[in-house]
Amino acid sequence: MYEAKTKATDQSVMEFIEQIDHTQRREDAYRLLEIFSDATGFNAVMWGDSMIGFGAYRYRYASGHEGETFLAGFSPRKAKISLYLNLWDSQSERLLEGLGKHTRGKSCVYISKLADVDLEVLKELIVLSVKLAKEKYPDHGV
Repeated sequence: MYEAKTKATDQSVMEFIEQIDHTQRREDAYRLLEIFSDATGFNAVMWGDSMIGFGAYRYRYASGHEGETFLAGFSPRKAKISLYLNLWDSQSERLLEGLGKHTRGKSCVYISKLADVDLEVLKELIVLSVKLAKEKYPDHGV
């Protein structure tokens, strides 16, 4: 049976952020911590060794695969900051158009620094992300 590699841990979020070498990346991480906490209403929790997640839910795919993950989160990686958001609808697409400089993966939005994006749009995206995950998995809150 498949077991997820990325799980919530007891690692300190603050200690993790303090270990970030790049000064601007560390400052952005502290600001993102504040933005995500305010937008989600959840406390930050380390997931794996490099992701900071807010809230949690259980998911189950049609294939039967299931697991637990955070509702929204970020990771201040060396190359880019990864924003983990559930963006499944046209409203997400419209908001992303106004976000600012970013690239997008399958389930991530990548930014170089917070100064490149509109923070109000980012907050809206985080709120929408949590709403969409709760709607898609209404009986699976953790």
